Amino acid sequence: MDVLERAQKMQAKGEDIIHLEVGEPDFDTPEPIIEAAMRSMRGGDTHYTHSLGKIELREEIAGYYHRKYKVDVSPDRIVVTSGTSPAMLLAVSSLLNRDDEMILSDPHYACYPNFIRYVDGQPVFVKVSERDGFKYRLADMQNHLTPRTKAVLVNSPSNPTGNVFSAEELRQIAGLDQYIVSDEIYHGLVYEGKEHTILEFTDRAFVINGFSKLYAMTGWRLGYVIAPPEFVRPIQKLQQNLFICAGSFVQAAGIAALRECDDHVARMVKIYDERRRYLLSRLREMGLATEVEPTGAFYALANVKEYTGDSYTFAFEILDKAKVAVTPGIDFGKNCEGYLRISYANSLENIKEGLDRLQRFLQEAPKKGTN
Repeated sequence: MDVLERAQKMQAKGEDIIHLEVGEPDFDTPEPIIEAAMRSMRGGDTHYTHSLGKIELREEIAGYYHRKYKVDVSPDRIVVTSGTSPAMLLAVSSLLNRDDEMILSDPHYACYPNFIRYVDGQPVFVKVSERDGFKYRLADMQNHLTPRTKAVLVNSPSNPTGNVFSAEELRQIAGLDQYIVSDEIYHGLVYEGKEHTILEFTDRAFVINGFSKLYAMTGWRLGYVIAPPEFVRPIQKLQQNLFICAGSFVQAAGIAALRECDDHVARMVKIYDERRRYLLSRLREMGLATEVEPTGAFYALANVKEYTGDSYTFAFEILDKAKVAVTPGIDFGKNCEGYLRISYANSLENIKEGLDRLQRFLQEAPKKGTN
């Protein structure tokens, strides 16, 4: 966020900044979603809903998981929330007691440890390597398990790496005794192979998902958690006290997204993939590509260890000199130092210009150990 805020200030002063740091779709929300919300509001659907969410939306979510993954999910296990961050907060709050541990990969989405610490839990970081696609090795996870380990968190496709767990990798993780918290917000944004839900392999799991990324609905704030049956009532009580319910007409928009927007999603996914392929070709050309190339979400890590051991400072140098905003790897954990996260949620024209600027910057930047 520091880079973004500096970039916005520079832009406000008239500087031409290319944004490759923002983790937000650059597409407008599809029209059927907007129309559904407008009909809902004009029809008087502006009041509280059931705290679990509208039954019509929960049934649509259950149907979506059955169509896509062939898993049976009862709508009674689904709690609709005002975005996936509340869904994560509710899940973690219901699951962890003081000093309970949750395993996270390093690197990881920057907010995960904050959710855990907020409820007095303890994040336990497992280093994952570039050569493994930044994915867990089962033995490494097992070495970090203790009697206090309550859960393991999986994010596939991943922010910041863009990598996708295979069915076998998820099956191994599901075989652990701990609960699994599976952040599936980037599901649908997969360009090679296919993604899998953790629910294909275990019911002792919390699935976090929503509409922000796949349907370009970040500002609508609509998500959900699919919880084990014994946790639904505790989560519902928390929802009633903290959030009451998700917006009524926003839930109507979510129904339209699931029913009417497959073609819109397919178009966006095709464009994302074109950008991804171009970005990866340029990273290879510049010698920055990672060993395992990403196949999901809309991110890629650039390995800049030859240039710096301080990605935070380096990102600001790039912003100040090249006028390109990228995210420093250190934001995602100590094990991501020496990387930059580049988002391709921008036009191909802007991505090309941004990478041209970055390449010129690197041609003039000294490598570590040189003067």
